[in-house]
Amino acid sequence: MAPKNPGPRLTPAKAKNAIAVAKVIAPAVLPVVTPYVLHTAAALRERWDRHKARKLGVSPDDLGTYTGRGGALHARIAGAATGITELRTKTGATADDHAFAEEADHKLRQLAAAVRAAERMPTARRRAAHRAIGSELDRVEDRLLSALGL
Repeated sequence: MAPKNPGPRLTPAKAKNAIAVAKVIAPAVLPVVTPYVLHTAAALRERWDRHKARKLGVSPDDLGTYTGRGGALHARIAGAATGITELRTKTGATADDHAFAEEADHKLRQLAAAVRAAERMPTARRRAAHRAIGSELDRVEDRLLSALGL
């Protein structure tokens, strides 16, 4: 029958022996293992960046532009601004399309300023501001899609 409390598995003597073994093995192993660890870390970072960029709807090269807590909103605003530019240059754009483009361009500038201002707000206020900005951006995007005929 095994004892009920076998005692600590890691004793100070065992820890001292493990450290001594690591000091002997580490100089031999580290030069061999380090390049593989660095390569793996770089590959994982690249995958994470591509995932984050795909989630925001931007290219991985532009990912650094959309940082911070309002990064996703800034990316959406930039995408909507690109859509507004396409609407202006669309063949057969009507006067209503141009009027909407002017109005939406002004609204997007206001929303971008609001996102920047929200960065410095306390958490609860920032989240409320981001929700309000997101809903306003939803309206602009819906009108833009209908103006583009989608």
